[in-house]
Amino acid sequence: MNFHSHQNQLIATAVGASVATACLISVYSAYSKRERRKQLTEEINRSLATQRSSLDVNSYTNNTPPSPTIKQSDKISGDYDEELIREQLARNYAFFGNDGMAKIRRGKVVIVGCGGVGSWAAVMLVRSGISQIRLVDFDYVTLSSLNRHATATLTDVGTPKVKSIERALKKIARWVDVDARIDIWRKDEGGDLLDGADWVIDAIDNISTKVDLLKYCHEHQIKVFSSMGAGAKCDPTRIQISDISSTIYDPLARSVRRRLRLQGVSSGIPVVYSTEVPGDVKLLPLPEEEFQKGPVKELGAFDDFRVRILPVLGPLPSIFGLHVATYILCELAGKPILNPLPIKHRKKLYERLLRDLLHREIKLTGEAINKLPIDEDDVSLIFEDVHRGRSVIPPHNVPSRPVLVRWNIARPLTVDNCVVMDFAEAEKHYKESGSLEELIKEPSDIWGNAVKRVVDRRAEELRREREWVM
Repeated sequence: MNFHSHQNQLIATAVGASVATACLISVYSAYSKRERRKQLTEEINRSLATQRSSLDVNSYTNNTPPSPTIKQSDKISGDYDEELIREQLARNYAFFGNDGMAKIRRGKVVIVGCGGVGSWAAVMLVRSGISQIRLVDFDYVTLSSLNRHATATLTDVGTPKVKSIERALKKIARWVDVDARIDIWRKDEGGDLLDGADWVIDAIDNISTKVDLLKYCHEHQIKVFSSMGAGAKCDPTRIQISDISSTIYDPLARSVRRRLRLQGVSSGIPVVYSTEVPGDVKLLPLPEEEFQKGPVKELGAFDDFRVRILPVLGPLPSIFGLHVATYILCELAGKPILNPLPIKHRKKLYERLLRDLLHREIKLTGEAINKLPIDEDDVSLIFEDVHRGRSVIPPHNVPSRPVLVRWNIARPLTVDNCVVMDFAEAEKHYKESGSLEELIKEPSDIWGNAVKRVVDRRAEELRREREWVM
C-alpha cells in the first residue's frame, strides 16, 4: 500500500478517527455506568441507614414499627433506572427472554398466608421480577417463626408478618409495589383482597379458610396455586407439584380434596405437596391447665384456627414456597411446566376399577347398565381417601389386584356402600353374599363384626364431610 497516496492517507485518517470515536464512546459509557452505580450505592446506604435507625427494637410502640423511609420516586419502576433493573434481573432475562420477562413484570400476585411458605414465595417472586404483590396475613412474628420465615429477624418479633416481608422486599427491589394487608381472608368479602390478581397463592394452614379460598377462586376463574402440608415432614425428595386430584398420602391434601369434591370442585387447582407418609410427629400437647380454662378452641385468635403447634422442620416450608414461585413465574412467562412428574399414574387405575365395578353390577342385577351412580371422581374418593388404597379386610394390605365391591348387596350402590378389596376377597364376598333375589349372608357374617365396624366408621366420615358442606 502506498501511504504517500493522498487517497490512502484520507482512508487511514477516517479509520483512525472512527476507532478513536468508538473508544471515547465506550469509555464514556463505562464511566456513566460507574457513576450511576456509585449514586445507587450511596442512595441504598442512606436508605439502609435510615431504616436501621427507624427499626431499633427499643423504639417500638404497641408492637408496630414505623414504616421505613422510601422515596416516592422509588415506588414504581417507571421512575427507577430501567438499565439497572434489567441488570439486576439479567439472569432471568437470559432464561425467559424479553417477552417472558415483560409478562412477569406486568404480573400481579396475591399471597394469602405469609408464614414459612408464603414468605419464601414472596421473596423469590420479587427477586425474579414480579413488580406488584399483595401480602395478606393477620398473624405476627414470634420467636418460633424464625426457624422457617424468609425475612423475619429478632427485630421483627411482635410485628406483623406482612410488614416484615414488605421491608425486606423493598431492600431487594426498590421499584416493587407492595400492598401489605394485616387482615384475614373471608369468603363473604373475598373479592376485595383478590382484586386484579393474575395469580393467588394459598399458603393458609387453616383447612376451612383454605377450602373457601380455593372454591372462591375456582368459581370466579381466578388462577390459584395451593400449598399443602409442609409440617411434620423431613424428606425433600418427596415434594412435588400436581393437580389437587392427583395428590396422595398427604393428610391435608386428602381433607382439602374431599371437601372440594363434595362442593363440586374435583380438579383444576395446582398444588405443591409431599408424598412422605406422616410418621409419629404430632401436634405438641397443651398443658393440662389450658384445658381446665374451658373449650380449647376459645384459645385461638379466630374460630377453627388451631391453637397447638405442629412441629415444622424449617427447610421444608421454604422448599414448598420455592416450588410455588417457580411454577407461577413459568406460567406468567408463557413457559408453563406442562407435565409435572406424577408419583403414580392413577387415572388408568380408576378407569379400570370403574369398568370392573360396572361389569360386577351388571352381573349382580342381571340388567343392562350404561352408567353407574358413581363416577371416576367417586372412585378416586373411595380408593384414595376413604380406604387409603388398602383392602378393607384385615390385615388391610395394599391389594395386588384391587377391586371395588358393593359392601351390602341388599342396599343400592353408593359411595358409602362401596369398599376396596383384593380380587380373591371380592370373589368370596359376592359368592357368599348370594344375589339380589336370594340373600345368603350379611357382610358381617362373612368378614366379622370388626370389619363391619371399619366400614361403618368410614361411611360415617363421609357423612360428616357432606354435613360440613351443607
